[in-house]
Amino acid sequence: MGNLKKVFLVVVITLVLFIAYLLFNTFNFDSKQLSVAAVTPVKPSSTALLHFADALKIKTVSPEKLTEFDSIQFQNFNTFLTSSYPLADSLLEHKTFNSFSHLYHWKGSDANLKPIILLAHLDVVPVIEKNLSEWKVAPFEGVIQEDTIWGRGTIDDKVGVVGIMEAVEQLLKNNYKPKRSMYFAFGHDEEIGGRNGAVTMAKYLQEQGVKAEFVLDEGGVVTQGLVPGMTEKVALIGVAEKGYLSLNLGVRIEGGHSSMPGKETSIDVMANAITKLKKNPLPTKITEPLKEFMEYIGPEMPFMNKMVFANKSILSPVLLSVYESTASGNAQIRTTTSPTIFNSGVKDNIIPLTASATVNFRILPETTTEDVINHVKNVINDERITIEKGGFVSEPSKHSSPEADQFKIINTTILQLFPNVLVSPYLVVGGTDARHYNEISDHIYRFSPIQLNKNNQKSFHGLNERIAISDFYDSIAFYIQLIKNSN
Repeated sequence: MGNLKKVFLVVVITLVLFIAYLLFNTFNFDSKQLSVAAVTPVKPSSTALLHFADALKIKTVSPEKLTEFDSIQFQNFNTFLTSSYPLADSLLEHKTFNSFSHLYHWKGSDANLKPIILLAHLDVVPVIEKNLSEWKVAPFEGVIQEDTIWGRGTIDDKVGVVGIMEAVEQLLKNNYKPKRSMYFAFGHDEEIGGRNGAVTMAKYLQEQGVKAEFVLDEGGVVTQGLVPGMTEKVALIGVAEKGYLSLNLGVRIEGGHSSMPGKETSIDVMANAITKLKKNPLPTKITEPLKEFMEYIGPEMPFMNKMVFANKSILSPVLLSVYESTASGNAQIRTTTSPTIFNSGVKDNIIPLTASATVNFRILPETTTEDVINHVKNVINDERITIEKGGFVSEPSKHSSPEADQFKIINTTILQLFPNVLVSPYLVVGGTDARHYNEISDHIYRFSPIQLNKNNQKSFHGLNERIAISDFYDSIAFYIQLIKNSN
């Protein structure tokens, strides 16, 4: 009985010490939010919204099949840039790459200062023909209705191109003279990998010996009700992005008539391989960008959430379990496995000889494409299945520190124009042109000054893409303020 009391006492003391440790960490989990005075946004020009609408009317679609590329539309966008922004076209050095990507160079007065590079892309994803009837307005008419502007590219990413150009044109009209040089790079094929746009512009800058103070591309936004546990708006700045790999799987097995099937068909083998991959995903992990997100957002959360984030090192199994329970959370903690194409068979009474499938992986930082390929080979473990890389492959980007002064410039600019938001680094789960600028700067960030919520979030690459007109005006004010703060 005495021994039992001692064991019980040890358990109680251990529990008390554990709770005390959790509470100590929680109460010492200090806020990382900056205190910044708000500024009055610069008013946009009277023609800005019409320019945006005109840009949306141009069908700069990046098709999967290059034979469907409509060069006339991209030439029309070239004309739009030169005619809408004559000061930028005449006063800045303006180069085109592969006919349709644009690089503007605004020379500063102090050659000792590293330049900044602002990125955006002018191409958009296609609109699925059979879904046209579900659009409330035509996707390529740049319709302005009350407080909203509609059309493919409003979010992704003509708001960036037009927002930057409107900011530059307005600064030029006011005879603004920057100390720091600036580049504005607009790719025309970001949606299909950026090979002819961002890749060639980044290579050119590298050949010119350009080392940038920082690079800023799309990726993060101001979220409204999208961060679990938070009622406040949260501005997310991407400090890294996941890698990209598609694997094409194939199998060939004797077919025949469907009335006499063998024990296994090509479809059986391929379906089994896909099932194995889905049942055996790559492992979960709390990466550096996610740790930083917790450090920035955790202190602002309700007490219980704050306590978990404050003790992430010892409560990581709890955190991983919570993140794993949702699609968006799962994408933050593991390399995702997404079968996207499955092909086999031509007739209902013929057993096909072959089956093929494409599986897309979005790869966590600190993981490589070779790690993913080895995982797939080990999980499928079937020599009959061939595995080949898809055409576009991208390793996860390098990580840029949120503690750097360059991050703080962006952070400060956000708070000056969005004074009631919280700011946090995070991991971008999609792909951007920024990945191609790894050799240009150690400080590559991803943020667009627009607001996403549950109402318009799914319109990104989907139906009824749109943003509030005020968001477009905010983007112009943001780029003007960012340019000034960078100088």
